[in-house]
Amino acid sequence: MEIIKYPNSILLKKCEEVIVGDESCVRLLDEMAETLHKVAGAGLAAPQVGVSSRIVVINLQKTESSQNVYKMINPRFTWKSDVLVESEEGCLSIPFLREIILRHESVSVEYLNENFQKCVLEKATGFLAFCLQHELDHLDGKLYIDRLGRIRRAGALRKYRKLLQKHLQTGEK
Repeated sequence: MEIIKYPNSILLKKCEEVIVGDESCVRLLDEMAETLHKVAGAGLAAPQVGVSSRIVVINLQKTESSQNVYKMINPRFTWKSDVLVESEEGCLSIPFLREIILRHESVSVEYLNENFQKCVLEKATGFLAFCLQHELDHLDGKLYIDRLGRIRRAGALRKYRKLLQKHLQTGEK
C-alpha cells in the first residue's frame, strides 16, 4: 500500500465509522499491518493509505507476529490522564520531520478487534499511549503538527518543505 503524504486532503478529513461486520475492513487491517511492517513504522491509520475509515494498526515490536499488533476498528478514547508529557513524534505521512509535542501521559481506548469483538485497552502509558493519540488524531483529520503552536507549526512546515526538496534532489532517505 502507498503511504499518503501531507498535504493530501484525505489526511485532513474526519473518518467515517466502520459498519460492524464489514469484511472489507478485515482485509484492510491485514494489508495495513503488512505495510506497517514493510515501512518499519509503529502505527498506521486508514487515511494514511487513502481510506477514510476509522481503522488503526499499531505494532510497537515492528515484527510480523500478529500477537504484537493492535488492529483497531472504530477506536475511541474512554479516558485521558490530566498529566501531559512531551513526546517526540514523526509521521509516515510527513517524512523526515520530527517535533516535540505534548500528549496525555496515559489513555484508555475502546475498540473492536478484527473479529468485531469489543476490546478495552486500559491506561496505556509511554510509547503506546503516544501512538494511540497520534493515530486516533489521524481519524479526526488532525496531524501531530497541528498540535504545535502557530509559529512552531509554520517553522516545522518550512523545515519539512526543505527536507522534501533535499530528498528529491539527492534521493536521500
